[in-house]
Amino acid sequence: MAYAQNPYRFLGALRRRYGDTFTLRTTKGPFVVTADPALVREVFAAPPDTFRVYPADVLGPFLGEKSLLLSHGERHRRDRKLLTPPFHGGRMRAYGALIAEATRAHVATLPIGRVTPVQPMMQAISLDVILRAVFGVHDPVRTEAWRRTILDDVRAVTPALIFIPQLRRPLGGFGPWARHLAARARFDAMLFDEIRERRRDAREGEDILGLILSARYDDGSAMADEEVRDQLITLVVAGHETTGTSLAWSIDWLSRLPAVRDRLQTEVDALGDSPSPEAISAATYLDAFCNEVLRVFPILPDVSREVVRPFTLGSWTIPARAAVAVGTALLHTDPRLYPDPHRFAPERWLDKKPSPFEYTPFGGGARRCLGAAFAIYEMKIALATIVRVLRFSPANEKPSKPARQNITIGPHDGVLVVARKR
Repeated sequence: MAYAQNPYRFLGALRRRYGDTFTLRTTKGPFVVTADPALVREVFAAPPDTFRVYPADVLGPFLGEKSLLLSHGERHRRDRKLLTPPFHGGRMRAYGALIAEATRAHVATLPIGRVTPVQPMMQAISLDVILRAVFGVHDPVRTEAWRRTILDDVRAVTPALIFIPQLRRPLGGFGPWARHLAARARFDAMLFDEIRERRRDAREGEDILGLILSARYDDGSAMADEEVRDQLITLVVAGHETTGTSLAWSIDWLSRLPAVRDRLQTEVDALGDSPSPEAISAATYLDAFCNEVLRVFPILPDVSREVVRPFTLGSWTIPARAAVAVGTALLHTDPRLYPDPHRFAPERWLDKKPSPFEYTPFGGGARRCLGAAFAIYEMKIALATIVRVLRFSPANEKPSKPARQNITIGPHDGVLVVARKR
């Protein structure tokens, strides 16, 4: 319960008592946590078949059993290879203009001069980007239908359902599990209709769904409809709330640190009236700012895996079926790696390249988040678009606190600010 409520605080207390590497005894067996960069390297460098997803039984009902996040072994390798191209290089950069367009549309609706939570707007931006980039949906009527269906599904997933499997009972059509099943059935129907219509009309398109449908495995076969559905569910769940939450934390810091805000605005303004997405992405202080946002409040506090066969970690042997986790929240607040770790200081990244074993907001190794580059790209373009036209002041004296939202951690109050035009 302590972990579910506030894993940052929980893991921090354990490190203070036991050190960088410790074992929890859980109902699922031993759970080893490490925040030692040398041991993190061992975890991420291990052969992929050493591990499988943990806890698959917790996430499977919400992401789909064939989700890339839950697969392992040969299936994970072949699916990752097929799904990688849309998220890298020129394909990814092609989405820059639509990210800026979606951001401008929502910024225009933000109340000016009165207290408002900014996280809903940031998540709306992220959802619109998903609808346009993943599904190719631009028509306002279709956009609203998709948005309503997706939000019903996302909101039906509660922390209680995730952490207490005993609640996953239909109860005659009443209760939170029944609401989740009904919302997921509506979302499934839209997804399968879209997939089948695309296949029937041979309408692949340049959006991510089109690229997935046109991709082929090495043997020439395509991904089955059910597998495509699970990957799309994962893209929505993993991409919507996570990026929106990181953008909300970004606004919280900008509202409270005028020097940081002014430096970021100066850099963005210097790019000109209509900077290209490439110019925005290359901005050095903006890059440092995004790194710092993800360092202080990583969306996932740890990266956990189940050991398939005995695994040597430092001087210990971890038995099969135990879990090993990289403590991201602990790495990111280690004063030996980040002096004065609780101070928000983007400048620390101007002469420091993130080490994959000291900075792990997207995991690492063979299972590093497939959409990591896209998420950072979206953050940069959305922030650059926002700070050109708005500045924010905090509505509360105290900063927002991290709190469990469902799978991820986000600001407890949605980041209350007052927006003003520049």
